[in-house]
Amino acid sequence: MSKQLPVRKRIRLKDYDYSKPGYYFVTLKVRKYIKDLCRIDKGSVKLSELGKIVDMVWNDLQKHYSNCELDEYVIMPDHFHGIIQIIDCREWSVTLPKEEKTNKINHGLPEIIRGFKTFSSKKINEKIKPIPKFRWQKSYHDRIIRNERELKNVRKYIINNPVNWENEKHNT
Repeated sequence: MSKQLPVRKRIRLKDYDYSKPGYYFVTLKVRKYIKDLCRIDKGSVKLSELGKIVDMVWNDLQKHYSNCELDEYVIMPDHFHGIIQIIDCREWSVTLPKEEKTNKINHGLPEIIRGFKTFSSKKINEKIKPIPKFRWQKSYHDRIIRNERELKNVRKYIINNPVNWENEKHNT
């Protein structure tokens, strides 16, 4: 008798094209809730060596994924929040010379986040060699930002996250 695997809850919208141009709010958590990416001091983020690598890899994403632009983000002790704007590079790549078109692909959000998690984990584990090995939790949370007001609110949430973290810590 074979054991049946549990059915995983669908976390992405069914039939939604995540390479579609727009703004996406993502949250990634560190596995086992290890709080080593930074410390929060008076509402200010002080990155650890691990956090500095995460910061570098995040800011390097546009070099690997030509259709993504990075917006507001924050590195927290045990998680990461960021906004990615996906742009439609098919429209402007038509006019590029053939040799420049190779990297002009519409990558989807899952592919960009997978790259971010893979590159950052690999660099951290090569450079720092933390025990246990650094890993992000499986998957990530995303939200499609549908309008300017929502974009403004998400940016405000990200900016205020370090202050809110300290307030929550002092109230528990």
